Amino acid sequence: MSQMGRPTDRKRTAFGERLVAAREAAGLSQRELADKLGMKQRALCWWEREPVALRPEQLAALSATLGVSADYLLGHDEEKKRGTGPTGKAKKVFEEVSRLPRHHQQKIVGVVEDMLTAHRVAVSS
Repeated sequence: MSQMGRPTDRKRTAFGERLVAAREAAGLSQRELADKLGMKQRALCWWEREPVALRPEQLAALSATLGVSADYLLGHDEEKKRGTGPTGKAKKVFEEVSRLPRHHQQKIVGVVEDMLTAHRVAVSS
């Protein structure tokens, strides 16, 4: 993913760190998330960098769009921080797959699904 705009030396807030982590886990760029929320990318960038006081409806829209709880975004749900995706080598492979064209991704997912089905059948026999 290429860097857009000017990088900053400013450290993110704890809320901003969780927001970025949730956005990236959802596979969304700042622009994509801002579009889904009906706001400007610049405002979302501000939320990720600066201390902010969001309105309840903004927090609800963020959590619904990102598929995380408001408690997670507010730092009250530390269990969610770990994530449920693959780790280690599997994570690296799937991150690389996610950068391939969609039709290549679909072929790879099909092969993996077939292997998982075969494994389930073998285990249940």
